[in-house]
Amino acid sequence: MKRIRNFCIIAHIDHGKSTLADRLLEATNTLNQREMQSQVLDDMDLEREKGITIKSHAIQMNYVARDGENYTLNLIDTPGHVDFSYEVSRAIASCEGALLVVDATQGIQAQTISNLYLAFGNDLEIIPVLNKIDMPSAMIDEVKDQIVDLLGCDHDDILCASGKTGEGVEEVLEAIVNRVPAPKGDENEPLQALIFDSVFNPFRGIIAYFRIFNGTIRKGEHVKFFNTGEEYDADEIGVLKLKMQPCAELKAGNVGYICSGIKDSKDVKVGDTITSVSKPCTEAIAGFEDVKPMVFAGVYPVEADQYEDLRASLEKLQLNDASLTFEPESSLALGFGFRCGFLGLLHMEIVQERLYREFDMDVITTVPNVSYKITTTMGDVVEVHNPSGLPEVTKIEKIEEPYILAQIITKADFLGPVMKLCIDKRGILKNQTYITQDRVEVNFEMPLSEIVFDFYDKLKSISKGYASFDYHRTGYEVSKLAKLDILLNGDPVDALSSLIYADHAYDFGRKMCEKLKELIPRQQFDIAIQAAIGAKIIARETVKAVRKDVTAKCYGGDISRKRKLLEKQKAGKKRMRQIGQVQVPQTAFLAVLKMD
Repeated sequence: MKRIRNFCIIAHIDHGKSTLADRLLEATNTLNQREMQSQVLDDMDLEREKGITIKSHAIQMNYVARDGENYTLNLIDTPGHVDFSYEVSRAIASCEGALLVVDATQGIQAQTISNLYLAFGNDLEIIPVLNKIDMPSAMIDEVKDQIVDLLGCDHDDILCASGKTGEGVEEVLEAIVNRVPAPKGDENEPLQALIFDSVFNPFRGIIAYFRIFNGTIRKGEHVKFFNTGEEYDADEIGVLKLKMQPCAELKAGNVGYICSGIKDSKDVKVGDTITSVSKPCTEAIAGFEDVKPMVFAGVYPVEADQYEDLRASLEKLQLNDASLTFEPESSLALGFGFRCGFLGLLHMEIVQERLYREFDMDVITTVPNVSYKITTTMGDVVEVHNPSGLPEVTKIEKIEEPYILAQIITKADFLGPVMKLCIDKRGILKNQTYITQDRVEVNFEMPLSEIVFDFYDKLKSISKGYASFDYHRTGYEVSKLAKLDILLNGDPVDALSSLIYADHAYDFGRKMCEKLKELIPRQQFDIAIQAAIGAKIIARETVKAVRKDVTAKCYGGDISRKRKLLEKQKAGKKRMRQIGQVQVPQTAFLAVLKMD
């Protein structure tokens, strides 16, 4: 155990974390040149296309240090985007140290600070690394000063490296060996192993990744999952190189995987503890936080008979992504589907894309919203995730919506537009501090529902990509909200309903009607698109009918001949309108999300 080091890499998105991991793998000869490719730990096509890490990865390296000893280094890679902070909490719970990677060209960003606090909370040893020092625009001394202010460390403690050229990688490896403490634990104690991730393999069932805190696990041993109480045989255990490498036993301090032929997704919970049946531990490992979805949206199959396939796909995806939650629901417009909870809009987009790529499932996603607390006149408190589940207006005493504390770090030049954006989104300024002369941190308290739509995109636009954003929930506050319904030919489309701040309802309703008018294809009859709050119509647009020229064959003759044909057409249109169904295309649901 003295020669094991478990560490993770924490950084803001696009600070060169995956590239630095590549250089570490090269320097320790974990992969040969043929296996090597850029961002080798990002094994999803989606991750490479978007240039972000979505799923945390684990890989073991062997390193011969300068003192001649052979060390085992377990790297648990983490994502950098604010939506995936639950992955970071899992990796941090399994490690003793963390590399804090900061981009020398961009300096400290919001997510860097947020992940750093997570690491501090778990008493991790922090090794600051300044990355991208080979870039012409690198501000090495300035960013070093920022790191010293943030961590309170010495200038000499900060390592300079370049993930691109490989400069300074040797020093990073030496620092991991010398500064990160060896894992504590006793291999003779009862087995205690924390599951920090799981993946679904169609041939072998569910494979769980774990970190052993105490005890030893052997191949073929009868093991038990502490929280679910299920018992299994460890058919295969091993360590995680680029591919899985089976071995006979793993001792305390190590990171590995277990295959035990588990088929049911409910039997494996990320954050659970594995123990032995013959010599069980008395308590589960603490320190892993449960994930709370922030944004809710309905996910429906395009074809109604694919409902069961969608359920199976979501269950398999949940194994790879423990933060996804879902429950069945039905909609008048879309039929049967699921109400899914996501951590943010990027997470929702990724889930939708993965359903399509990995399971070939085409889905329709409704307008995302957050969960509200409704206090009824009878004094009951109900939680509502969906506007259609709202009680009648007369029975509501108050509606509370979730609030967040948003932390934005931006260049001082963009402070005005950033503050205007936050105030327009009902934000209340809490404080502002200058980190350096031209970098400022502002904290706003604002409703979560205001950042669900397009806040992140707008923030990036007005700050020319410089501002970084992080947030955490602070609780619920009473709000003046109204339920906005969209009616097509008098019938409400429940999938387009939304709960919105009363003062913004009129503008939003008008824009929605205009947008839907562009997107709904013309039918043989007029379609009335209306926005309503309760019984009051606040906006209306009409999609005109496609009309055949029925009078074309009447050339000359009495006007009554033409009128007769037009009246006949009018009666047909009226009948058609009574029984006609209006199909809302998927593009309409997506366009509502991207409304300005």
